Amino acid sequence: MQIPIIKKIVSEYSVEQLKQAEEDLMEEKPLAIEIEGEDEGEQLTHILAAIWVKEEMEKEGVNVGKAIRNYTVKVRNSIS
Repeated sequence: MQIPIIKKIVSEYSVEQLKQAEEDLMEEKPLAIEIEGEDEGEQLTHILAAIWVKEEMEKEGVNVGKAIRNYTVKVRNSIS
């Protein structure tokens, strides 16, 4: 998971575009949008994180930085 990539795709794509990219990856179809990542797993991680961040921004009324911090806390808590 690379935070700069997540920030970039949050600013460039809509939730709908990201959900379509998620579906395309799951169905092994080519992506209509550009998502950086070393492999499909990393691309999927970036897509899912960006969707979560965009929805958090909408729901909580926070900026991208705060939403990403909230996401990283959620990830850290799930690991420990």
